[in-house]
Amino acid sequence: MKIRFAPSACFLFSLSVLIGCSKKPREAQPSEPTAVVDSVTAGSIAGTVKFEGTPPVFRPIDMSAEAACVQANPRPVTPPVVVLGEHGALANAVIYVKSGLGHYRYDTPRAPVVLDQKGCMYTPRVLAVMTNQPFEVKNTDPTTHNVHPIPRKNHPWNRSIAAGEQPYITTFADQELAIPIVCNIHPWMRAYLFVFAHAYFAVTNQTGTFELENLPPSTYTIEVWHERFGTQDTSVTIGPRERKSVSFTFQSGVSP
Repeated sequence: MKIRFAPSACFLFSLSVLIGCSKKPREAQPSEPTAVVDSVTAGSIAGTVKFEGTPPVFRPIDMSAEAACVQANPRPVTPPVVVLGEHGALANAVIYVKSGLGHYRYDTPRAPVVLDQKGCMYTPRVLAVMTNQPFEVKNTDPTTHNVHPIPRKNHPWNRSIAAGEQPYITTFADQELAIPIVCNIHPWMRAYLFVFAHAYFAVTNQTGTFELENLPPSTYTIEVWHERFGTQDTSVTIGPRERKSVSFTFQSGVSP
C-alpha cells in the first residue's frame, strides 16, 4: 500500500513567501525636470576675481627630454598656475552657482569646449562644460601627447593623440568639479575640467571678470575656485530682473 502525504498548509505558505520575495520591486526613476527659466523675470550676477599681494614664483619647466617641446618654446616656460592681468585681475578662476537653484531643465550646448595641446602645454589651463556637452581634445604639436583625465565620478579614460591626428571628442555624464587632466608622456602638462549639470558658471580670463545670466529670482551661494588659492563663497539674493555685483579677492599667503 502506498501512502500519499498532502503538502501542509505551512509548507505552501512558506513556498509562496519565498517566491514572492524573489521578485525585487522596481526602483522609481527620478523624473526629468520640465520647468524652464522665465527669461522675463530672470536676473544676473556679475563681478570680478582679483589677487592682492605678492604672487608666488614658479620655476621654469624643464622640457629638455623632448626636443620638439624645446623647439616649440624658445623662451623658458613657467607653469601658468597664477595668471594675472591689470590691477591684480585673476585668470583661470571658476565661478559657479553652488546652491539655490530650482529643478529646471537646461538645453545642452552643441558647440564643443576645446582643449588644445600646443607648445607642449594644455591650452587653456582651466575649462568648464555642461553634462553631455561635447568635449574636444586636439593636438596642434608636432609630437604625440597623452590625455588622461582622472575623474572620481565620471568614466575615466586615457588616450594618446599623435601629431596630425583627428581631434578626440567625448562627453561627461555627471557633474564633477576640478577633474585633473595629465599627460603621461610630458609630466608638466596639466589642466582642470569642471562639469556642471546647469548653465550658471564662468571661467575668468586676464580681465578677471565674469557674468552669470538668466538666473531665476532666488538666494544663491556663489562659489569661486582657483587652482592655487582654493575656494571662497558668498550668498547673493536677486529679485525679478535684478542685477547684482559681487567680487572675490584672494590674498598672498592664503592657499588650500
